[in-house]
Amino acid sequence: MAVTVTKLLKPLIPASVLSRCSNPASLLFNHKPSFRSSAAAKMATTSTSEADIKPTPSKVKIIDSHLHVWASPEEAADKFPYFPGQEPTLPGHVDFLLQCMEEAGVDGALIVQPINHKFDHSLVTSVLKKYPSKFVGCCLANPAEDGIGIKQLEQLILKDGFRAVRFNPYLWPSGQQMTNEVGKAMFSKAGELGVPVGFMCMKGLNLHISEIEELCTEFPSTTVLLDHLAFCKPPSNDEESLAFSNLLKLSRFPQVYVKFSALFRVSRMPFPYQDLSSPLSQVVSSFGANRVMWGSDFPYVVPECGYKGGREAASLIANEVPLSPSELEWIMGGTIMQLFQD
Repeated sequence: MAVTVTKLLKPLIPASVLSRCSNPASLLFNHKPSFRSSAAAKMATTSTSEADIKPTPSKVKIIDSHLHVWASPEEAADKFPYFPGQEPTLPGHVDFLLQCMEEAGVDGALIVQPINHKFDHSLVTSVLKKYPSKFVGCCLANPAEDGIGIKQLEQLILKDGFRAVRFNPYLWPSGQQMTNEVGKAMFSKAGELGVPVGFMCMKGLNLHISEIEELCTEFPSTTVLLDHLAFCKPPSNDEESLAFSNLLKLSRFPQVYVKFSALFRVSRMPFPYQDLSSPLSQVVSSFGANRVMWGSDFPYVVPECGYKGGREAASLIANEVPLSPSELEWIMGGTIMQLFQD
């Protein structure tokens, strides 16, 4: 299911052009792209040489694959209340985000529903409707045992225009896994609707790898996004080495994409997080740059290194690998734009 929006999200790149281009990211230089969330929008395959497309570097689109917004205290008091006990400690209102994006030269973003509003998507929905040329939205799956989350997911996608859904395993009922009846129904529904499922493995990939593998195997048409390198830090012990190995092995599922996001969360070093150069190199070698995407994790990134610093860190790490200019284009915007192309 695709939802047509304007400007940045309006489909202007013909499928015939994409099918002949070895680097669809370079098409962003001369087109205003749109996003499509479909398992069919996979890696580009073709024979056309990059030399056939003459880009203008100043027009490269930079797209943030992972950030959050929430209400200001005034908005929360008025009509977008916080979920009790989840009041934010950082400013994360959309005006602040837009200011940060402008300063950093970031053109668009995927907004992930924050836990601060839990299953009340009204604030993010209002932002998506106000800025359709800037943002697409990722809703939060409700895994309640009564299955109400399945209908909620349909409404959020079909009525409110969200383009992805996040599975937070720690919201599942106690003792339940994401592979339970409700989880499989939502994962299957996401594939049917053409929206990716993002996994937040905050307590470690090893805890959830079997669930992710089972879902990917049973529902190969559902695209998967692994948030924040699946929370894999540069390995320093056997358990961490196993987790990172499990991450790389997920590349065997062509529907799986990796967010190179929240670098401050997965690095053991201060800005610019250069210990992530080896993990990035291995992830790109396993998945390909066109299945990897940069994300900031705004607003949490702001007190760590600043929003602009979060963007700059990704480029500095890529230079350490080193990645080619075209690989960096994929990671900084090309991958997510191809994934959500209409």
